[in-house]
Amino acid sequence: MKVSLNTMKKTFALCLLVAGLCAAQAQTSLNPSQDRISDSAIAADQAAYEQLQGRIHALNEGGRRVRDYHLSKAQCWLDVSLHEYTRNDRSAFPQAAMTESEKLIVAMERKATPLPMDTPLLNGAAHLRPDLWARALGLQGHAGFACAQRQAACAEVELVHAGNEHNQQQWRHAKPYVQIAEDLLAQGEAAASGCLPPVVVAPVPPPAPPVPLAPKAASVPVALSASVVFNFDRYDASQIRASGRDSLNAMLNQLRTGEVKVASIRLLGHADRLNSTGQKDYNLQLSRQRAQTVRQLLIDAGLPAEAMAYEYLGDTQPVAQCQAKFKGTSELEECLLPNRRVEVQLLGTRTP
Repeated sequence: MKVSLNTMKKTFALCLLVAGLCAAQAQTSLNPSQDRISDSAIAADQAAYEQLQGRIHALNEGGRRVRDYHLSKAQCWLDVSLHEYTRNDRSAFPQAAMTESEKLIVAMERKATPLPMDTPLLNGAAHLRPDLWARALGLQGHAGFACAQRQAACAEVELVHAGNEHNQQQWRHAKPYVQIAEDLLAQGEAAASGCLPPVVVAPVPPPAPPVPLAPKAASVPVALSASVVFNFDRYDASQIRASGRDSLNAMLNQLRTGEVKVASIRLLGHADRLNSTGQKDYNLQLSRQRAQTVRQLLIDAGLPAEAMAYEYLGDTQPVAQCQAKFKGTSELEECLLPNRRVEVQLLGTRTP
């Protein structure tokens, strides 16, 4: 069934009037590649792009910043989809990129939380330049990520774009998009570094007054730590072991008096050695998700997000080796529990 452009516009306007309910359920589709030979089919596809672009604009008008990671990612997915569509890409890539854009748009319209941070390799795109992927993930954990969200999001999309081009027409066609991703990451890293609070040099104290004053108590350095352990192959907050919650709460209780001024918080995510997925970097990603979960718990507890940075080390730094023979897999998993941890290292000062 063919739908006219006017009908699509009326339907979209009705969706806006009922608080986005239609948008939350819609699935925007392009015409099949074999049908993109008529003016009417191309006009319908153009209207689909314009509709999604209008929803991104509405999200910005509603208060979501242009440089926001998820708004930027939705825009970049839509841009690469349109780019390949206009280059007559007959593969599934233009539709897949449009769908990724719409998924993020719907999630933002619904005010879903947390929003996804993953970047799928659409249409079986090749995983090019692992070093650039690692830099993109590193930006997400940077203390200055707030200033580099747009560059990180669009760099990830361009790496997928490059991987798709590599599959279709090899390196010569992938290279320009790899270069775009590399440039975006360099810009993002510079922006993130510039986003960190400046180092404040203490002024030279004035001469002592004639009348001696009572000496002011000096600040005392404070170092607090916690070890938050997770159930096997899990990373969400509900899967934190009781001992891990006790360790985290014990640290937070020392901060609730308000006497400690937090200077920095470092989170180190870890995983045990088990991995039955066949994915080489699975444990690395699992340790990243655990670090992000603990970071959100600390933010919810009132600790400053700008003071936090996290690293994820996968299974490279185990504290329990567990080389003995075990009766079953569950016993081995329990022995490896200390390796499924997020180390919290907090530095600050306390005034006596």
